[in-house]
Amino acid sequence: MCGIVGAVALHNIVPTLVQGLQRLEYRGYDSCGVAIHAASLDPTAAGGLVRARSTQRVAELLEQVRTEHLSGGTGIAHTRWATHGAPAVHNAHPHFSHGSAPAAAEQPGRVAVVHNGIIENYEELRERLQARGYVFASQTDTEVIAHLIEHHYSGDLFAAVQASTAELRGAYAIAAMHKDEPHRVVGTRAGSPLVLGVGEGGEAHFLASDAMALAGVTDQIVYLEEGDIVDLQRGRFWIVGSSGKPLTSDDRPVRTVRAHSGAVDLGPYRHYMQKEIFEQPRAIADTLDGVAGIVPELFDGPEHNGMPGAAAWRVFEQIDRVLILACGTSYYSGCTARYWLEDIAGIPTQVEVASEYRYRTSVPDPRTLVVTISQSGETADTLAALRHAQSLGMEHTLTICNVATSAMVRECKLAYVTRAGVEIGVASTKAFTTQLAGLFLLTLALAQAKGRLAPEQEAEYLKAMRHLPVALQAVLALEPQIIAWAEEFTRMPNALFLGRGMHYPIALEGALKLKEISYIHAEAYPAGELKHGPLALVTSSMPVVTVAPNDALLEKLKSNMQEVRARGGVLYVLADADTRIANGDGVHVIRMPEHYGALSPILHVVPLQLLAYHTACALGTDVDKPRNLAKSVTVE
Repeated sequence: MCGIVGAVALHNIVPTLVQGLQRLEYRGYDSCGVAIHAASLDPTAAGGLVRARSTQRVAELLEQVRTEHLSGGTGIAHTRWATHGAPAVHNAHPHFSHGSAPAAAEQPGRVAVVHNGIIENYEELRERLQARGYVFASQTDTEVIAHLIEHHYSGDLFAAVQASTAELRGAYAIAAMHKDEPHRVVGTRAGSPLVLGVGEGGEAHFLASDAMALAGVTDQIVYLEEGDIVDLQRGRFWIVGSSGKPLTSDDRPVRTVRAHSGAVDLGPYRHYMQKEIFEQPRAIADTLDGVAGIVPELFDGPEHNGMPGAAAWRVFEQIDRVLILACGTSYYSGCTARYWLEDIAGIPTQVEVASEYRYRTSVPDPRTLVVTISQSGETADTLAALRHAQSLGMEHTLTICNVATSAMVRECKLAYVTRAGVEIGVASTKAFTTQLAGLFLLTLALAQAKGRLAPEQEAEYLKAMRHLPVALQAVLALEPQIIAWAEEFTRMPNALFLGRGMHYPIALEGALKLKEISYIHAEAYPAGELKHGPLALVTSSMPVVTVAPNDALLEKLKSNMQEVRARGGVLYVLADADTRIANGDGVHVIRMPEHYGALSPILHVVPLQLLAYHTACALGTDVDKPRNLAKSVTVE
């Protein structure tokens, strides 16, 4: 979601700050800004804290910075996704505090702050600070942090940040500067990610909400934990933990993290989403690389979890059920996996929307495997749900995640890290299909642990999985036919998606993709539910997309399709070759290259991704950065 970059250096850091924001653009944002200390390189320079802010893209901010000749060795920068207050320059970060004097708003800034997250008690703090004479220039919750730090400041920025965070309730990652300390940035986090980047030879040190922001600048990264406060100064840094005690390199080790800066190259593609759709054969192949059989090491996760392979099997043998926690697209991958887990592994499975799970009374079972699914591994709702499950005594945890260094991977005992690569487009594509691949492997592992997977069955499933990249290439070749469908959809204000069994979640995902990037209202239903209400919506102007694999529910699905045609509805059918569903009046059929059994959902979702993409292109929307949305949702 929002992005933070900060630095203290011996050279002009502004180009690095703006470049870091550009690397975080894929997360989605409404405004951006940068603040520097004008005296951080030249002690004789006037101006103190200086900032530039914009509601345009980072490229426009860069032009503004160049025009205004902003330069400094100490600075902080931010991309904002609006939560409190409209996307407007006065709400953009960095926020300044000018002091509490009557004419304070006209004075130069004394404190500069950037912030990710949500301060839940900001209204209470705002009232208290206004009563003390502080003048607010924005509608944001972030501005209270700047004024609070100024209120607590008595010559030591670190102490002021420490005192201020003791009053905050909610989630935050913060970076702050003060005009009286030109070579210092202080950062802290609780519930929102923040990393420290260590520069070579002490030339510079950095803060960022994502290590990717520092790609090409440093690969030496320290992952800050809950409640950590980090103090960056020229040539040095130190970290104090939530207990108030200084931490050593043993407590917060420096890790080498190779961020994939080259992933932002579009190549021959029009948008990142299109590129990522066509990268799925390679992403699946990479995710399955080295999988020679169903072995415990697949789910060990990074070394820091300290779990030998046998431990994964012990967990699998002990659990009686699975609880999946996820949001958005990842939730739909969990819904698909439920069919696999119950059918193949014979394990009762519950799938919960993470943002709802922690707020209802549930019945915990310590013999449950809690599985979280997240592309970024930093999804706030999913992390909170995971911690809630752990607090209820469910200690067996596993994550399916695309980022090996994320909080989700660090906090779960077991992990399967997919290899989708960096996904820039806000609407997830290759992350979704690689999640499904990882979940299918988990299904097979649990089936084996429960004695439900014979060696010959395992071999058949693995053979089918290795063939997925080739099968996906054949599906991608259907693109010209899907473009023809997309032209029809541009004239429709609504769309209905139908599926049955394990393809119902795929219909849900197809509807989500269409609404996310084309802004066409779309809903998905189990096809058998048509006659229980949704059929009232069916007219000739309501296209009905139907996922029609040749499975045990095909004949039932055909009956549902007849119900649509009898009401004048127009069908758009993704059918396996042997389904005997023909093109005709009001029935448009695209034939899938082959039937793929249990793995069919991985293939059937790709045409739905392409349909959403080409419909959005035809409508001229901002495909990679749809309005109001963000890539990594790190606020509740």
